[in-house]
Amino acid sequence: MSNIQSVLHENRVFNPSDEFVRQANVSGMPAYQAMVDAAQKDYVGYWSNLARETIAWQKPFTKGLDETNAPFYKWFEDGELNVSYNCLDRNLANNGDKTALVFEADNGDITRVNYRELHARVCQFANALKSRGIKKGDRVVIYMPMSIEAVISMQACARIGAIHSVVFGGFSSKSLHERITDAQAVTVITSDGQFRGGKAMPLKPAVDEALSLGGCDAVHSVIVYRRTGGDVAWNAQHDIWWHDVVANQSDVCEPEWVSAEHPLFILYTSGSTGKPKGVQHSSGGYLLGAMLSMKWVFDYKPSDIFWCTADVGWITGHSYVAYGPLAMGATQIIFEGVPTYPDAGRFWKMIQDHKVTTFYTAPTAIRSLIKLGGDLPSQYDLSSLRLLGTVGEPINPEAWIWYYNTVGQGRCPIVDTWWQTETGSHMIAPLPGAMPIKPGTCTLPLPGIMATIYNEAGDEVNDKHGGFLVIKKPFPSQIRTIWGDPERYKKSYFPEEMKGAYLAGDSAHRDDDGYFWIMGRIDDVLNVSGHRLGTMEIESALVANPLVAEAAIVGKPHEIKGEAVVAFVVLKGARPADAAAAKKLAEELRNWVGKEIGPIAKPDEIRFGDNLPKTRSGKIMRRLLRAIAKGEEITQDVSTLENPAILEQLKEVIK
Repeated sequence: MSNIQSVLHENRVFNPSDEFVRQANVSGMPAYQAMVDAAQKDYVGYWSNLARETIAWQKPFTKGLDETNAPFYKWFEDGELNVSYNCLDRNLANNGDKTALVFEADNGDITRVNYRELHARVCQFANALKSRGIKKGDRVVIYMPMSIEAVISMQACARIGAIHSVVFGGFSSKSLHERITDAQAVTVITSDGQFRGGKAMPLKPAVDEALSLGGCDAVHSVIVYRRTGGDVAWNAQHDIWWHDVVANQSDVCEPEWVSAEHPLFILYTSGSTGKPKGVQHSSGGYLLGAMLSMKWVFDYKPSDIFWCTADVGWITGHSYVAYGPLAMGATQIIFEGVPTYPDAGRFWKMIQDHKVTTFYTAPTAIRSLIKLGGDLPSQYDLSSLRLLGTVGEPINPEAWIWYYNTVGQGRCPIVDTWWQTETGSHMIAPLPGAMPIKPGTCTLPLPGIMATIYNEAGDEVNDKHGGFLVIKKPFPSQIRTIWGDPERYKKSYFPEEMKGAYLAGDSAHRDDDGYFWIMGRIDDVLNVSGHRLGTMEIESALVANPLVAEAAIVGKPHEIKGEAVVAFVVLKGARPADAAAAKKLAEELRNWVGKEIGPIAKPDEIRFGDNLPKTRSGKIMRRLLRAIAKGEEITQDVSTLENPAILEQLKEVIK
């Protein structure tokens, strides 16, 4: 790993405006550096002071960090709090009439809920859960569309000390079954269906099928929110309508005070073995990370209208929809639909109509929107925007420039955030009023996050070399364990060769300014003729071509080179009309990559498709691409794909 080569050369630098710096929560590099120095000087004291200042504690903690059972770290353990109290009750006195959630439905209908109303509805649903016998420590699976009710479900669980596990509404019944059984959930909260792109899509049948697969004996209640009004099968033994279970419930529910280390939620993420890992997060440390990153990275102001487009089924929807914004007293947008319905201007129209100030979305969505109408943002009034963000994967520089110039109109800093399900909140990201930003880099670690780069032996490597991205010291918002599998937790995140550091699983390098550049997953680093190349960099080179909208790179075995580079490419226009045209274009693109990076990075194969295989949240399923590249039969579950038909198209090889 120590000789991973960075082949992406990006020299453009964008400084925040003087006006933005003046109003920023962290203003200027000296302010950032002072915080970094404070953390270096007294690490545990630094985090403890922030925890005392930021969180409302029912019982103050006396000890910051407990390392006695490393790597099962504990933060603020003897302190007691309630996350829902911090998000809702704390806002009643000053923000009770302030809008908390603005829900825009697929069809454009808008519902607004203020903090007082949200508090009352969470309390009612919390009491409803208690009426079904759900108590502190019980696991509750939430399988819901993006909705106010999804947030209420999560907050109600937190209020009574139940541990929620949200499952993305696009997952199949098999995936849902795996999560219900692994968590040994006692209740599933779901909906009859959801609306997406003008169509009603069922949800409850997947729950029924999951429960029929066996091993779900602990489930005694299935609470069903009526969203679409479609017919659903009904099991009177455990099914109950949401509106029936909340009827006559009090809108007062005293919060359950729990230890800072009480599990707030389990969120399943894919592992290298294919078996999902139940990432377990604490209450106190997790909340602290979500709140501080809202303040530092999103430069949150009480006047902001915040919109994170992520689904609550992912960690981004936990930290920057369900918890972080509410804990800060923010007004935020929740969107049920898709960015292309009724047309590709939907996001831009919503920003215009709701006067969104902070917009946080995925590079995949940005690239898709460029393909569907790169000039569309200019047709809307986006003057309310003051900050843009990206999440989920590194953003290629050309998409960054489009986002900056066309959406942000050259005046909004972009916070390119690196973090993971396992870290709970941002780890490396620009503090937008403190530091210059460069397209394609997540810049510097947040103050108190001791990130660096190791080689395979666990030794720190010099700035110009790539290697394993690690975090040297434990931090409050990090994963506590893998649910039910502590050995897998240790092996996955704290392998012996990393000498106690948290192994992120990403490769990275640093530039002359110390900025971190994420090069892709460790297993997405290609070894081509002895040269190790990050896939993200080849993708960025391809997308820099004016004809290319999106690209994904995978490797496949090559008897001479070790690995061959296979490119899956989506064009801004139509696919080539015939084999000859495809071959000609493929050769042009190969030469383009050779010019951008060097001959070693030229793709051996290029395959054109109308799209890439993506989940309905927009995540590219690279495992499927690797299987296609190798000519393997696809045996994996593809039910979460937005576009399963694309797989056949991508099997056509252009050499």
